[in-house]
Amino acid sequence: MRKLLAVLLLLLAVVQAFAFVVVREFFVFTEDGQRLDWIALSGNYIGADRIEGIVSTVLNAMSVAAVLGATLFIGFIALIRRRILLAVAAIVLVAGANLTTQLLKQTTVRPNLGVDLERVSAGNSLPSGHTTLAASIAVALILVLPAQLRALGALVGALYAALAGVATMSAGWHRPSDAVASLLIVGAWAAIAGAILLLFQRDDGFADKQRAHRGAIVTLFVVTLIAFAGAAISLHWVSEVLLTPPDELGRRRLLAAYGGSAAGIVGVATLVTGMVLASVHQVVPRRATP
Repeated sequence: MRKLLAVLLLLLAVVQAFAFVVVREFFVFTEDGQRLDWIALSGNYIGADRIEGIVSTVLNAMSVAAVLGATLFIGFIALIRRRILLAVAAIVLVAGANLTTQLLKQTTVRPNLGVDLERVSAGNSLPSGHTTLAASIAVALILVLPAQLRALGALVGALYAALAGVATMSAGWHRPSDAVASLLIVGAWAAIAGAILLLFQRDDGFADKQRAHRGAIVTLFVVTLIAFAGAAISLHWVSEVLLTPPDELGRRRLLAAYGGSAAGIVGVATLVTGMVLASVHQVVPRRATP
């Protein structure tokens, strides 16, 4: 059973890696994808004054020192629970996701397709490093937290990851697709970390179905469905004016593009954390012996 679940998690990692490739190929290398990002990002000025404080707080919290401290804290939680392999897997998740993000960002060359000429000199920005940092720490915490805290950790972690992704867009640092791509990278590494735990941890535990956190999982997946529905409606509406420059679009259309992109980021964040929470009671089983 454990080996089968490990194989399924590895397949899930492949699926998310494929989804990342699809997102990158469309939003980086096609004119339509670049235009969708351009229109959505152009709407970030709407209501910017009201959320400026939240955006600054979220982004300023993701310094190198803060991330290093959070990673050490994650490892510490696992170690005091006498879960050495769990500490290793959590750190592999965080390090692997962030190194992958930086490598892909440096090796991806964004072509100039005549879209958003003001940002052409900035080059490629996919995936988002800040979103990867926030999401990888949030997911790693779900793995290492005691069972009684996992549901709360997953809900807070999903919120934090989603806020980080939306904040980078709101600040104008990243395009919407950058955040989505980052979340998919984290999801793939979370699946890999789960497979490592299933294959190599000692076999003295059992999956406690009472700790499956069904309420939190349902909540996350319901939010995912609602968010994706909102993103789909926005995508349909924006596609009708795809060839129109953002400065010629009305406020409502730009707000719809911006809001739909934010909804898409939220949906991927809740989906990734929901999938991790759905399997964690088996990936990190309850110890049969102290």
